[in-house]
Amino acid sequence: MVNLVNKMVLLFAVLLLAISLAESKIKETENVEGQYHLERSNSNYQVQKNGQGSLQSSQCPGQCSRRCSQTQYKKPCLFFCQKCCRTCLCVPTGYYGNKAECPCYNNWKTKEGGPKCP
Repeated sequence: MVNLVNKMVLLFAVLLLAISLAESKIKETENVEGQYHLERSNSNYQVQKNGQGSLQSSQCPGQCSRRCSQTQYKKPCLFFCQKCCRTCLCVPTGYYGNKAECPCYNNWKTKEGGPKCP
């Protein structure tokens, strides 16, 4: 009887461990695109990189103005950049490229398979 109780306790512990690992894996998967984190410096948070979630939605217009400042197609660039920024909460650095900094921004595709975000 004691052997059975020990086995049940061990099984319960293994089950809890498996659930805990599965839960952390789910959270990790949900946050896989937000790989960049904030560092605390002089009571202000500073973003290490422009990763997903590094911006607040109020910062999107300014970041998109910067991103789209050198294109000849400003209106569509700003429209789609702001749409992407509101969803991903990031805008890659520079005027083009650098999309690897923001996987959500990079991986959002049109129906035809082209990039959705400028």
